[in-house]
Amino acid sequence: MNELANAAQVIIALSIAFVWIVRLDVVIAEFKEYGLPDLIRNLVGATKIALSTLLVAGIWFPSLVLVPALLMAALMVCAQIAHLTAKHRVIKFLPSLALLILSLFVAGVRSGIIPN
Repeated sequence: MNELANAAQVIIALSIAFVWIVRLDVVIAEFKEYGLPDLIRNLVGATKIALSTLLVAGIWFPSLVLVPALLMAALMVCAQIAHLTAKHRVIKFLPSLALLILSLFVAGVRSGIIPN
C-alpha cells in the first residue's frame, strides 16, 4: 500500500504543478469568475505548491505526509464548493474530486487507517 500512496503523492504533486504552472491562465479566469481577489488566488496556489512539495519529500520522509495530505484534501473540498457555487458542469468537478480522493487515500495510508 505504501507504493500506491507514493504514486498518489506524485500524481497529486504533478497535477497541482500542471494546473498552477502550465494552466495558470485557466486558474486566473476561474478565480475571477468566483469573484475572489488575486491575493487569495496567489495564497491558494502557493499553498498547493508547498503542500505538493511536502508530499513528494514525504516519499523519503513519510512523517511529513499526513498533515499536507489532509490540508490538500481540505483545499479540494473548497474547490468542490467553488465549482458548486459557480454552477459548473459536472466535468469541472472531476479533477478536484480525484485529487480529494487521492489526498484522503494518502492520509489514510500514512495515518494507518488503511493498513499496509
